[in-house]
Amino acid sequence: MTSAGTSVAQPSSPSAELTVIQVAVADPRVRPLLRELGHEYSTRYGKDAHAEISRYPDEEFTTPYGGVLLLLLEGGEPVAGGAFRRYDATTAELKRIWTHSAHRRRGLARRVVAELEREAAARGYRRIHLTTGPRQPEARALYLATGYLPLFDTEADPETIGPLPFEKHLPAPAPARRGASASATGTSTVNPPAHA
Repeated sequence: MTSAGTSVAQPSSPSAELTVIQVAVADPRVRPLLRELGHEYSTRYGKDAHAEISRYPDEEFTTPYGGVLLLLLEGGEPVAGGAFRRYDATTAELKRIWTHSAHRRRGLARRVVAELEREAAARGYRRIHLTTGPRQPEARALYLATGYLPLFDTEADPETIGPLPFEKHLPAPAPARRGASASATGTSTVNPPAHA
């Protein structure tokens, strides 16, 4: 713990095991996500940017409301996360994509996006919608690299556009494999690829 009372996640080996969990926004393990996103938004867009974190009620990121909040844990500590909410009957909206500041450049954001896409498809969504801010070039690059279609002129100055919208159509979920079972606890374990 730092003197400010925040946890400092330590980078680990590329072969470390990641656990994917579904959590409520109120779960204490979500605090680093909210804190770091709030700092990023404020740094890039000014003090009023904190309103983006509280723009949607927490329940919109729960199963009964058509949403989810996922965290990737490594050694029990959150290293990345993200969420989606119901945008419309067939569309999920990605929100709060985050990688801990001590764990960037490991491909964790791609992993979060892939997990969210799988979960959305399993829940019957057929499309993902999202927006990212014009001062977040790394987020823009992430979505372009993961197959999202930009719904804006990519040649234009992002500052003249405002929030940058993207979409991606999801494939129908594959039928469950024989013998496979879903975890009742909402957790799964994934091993990162060697190049992560």
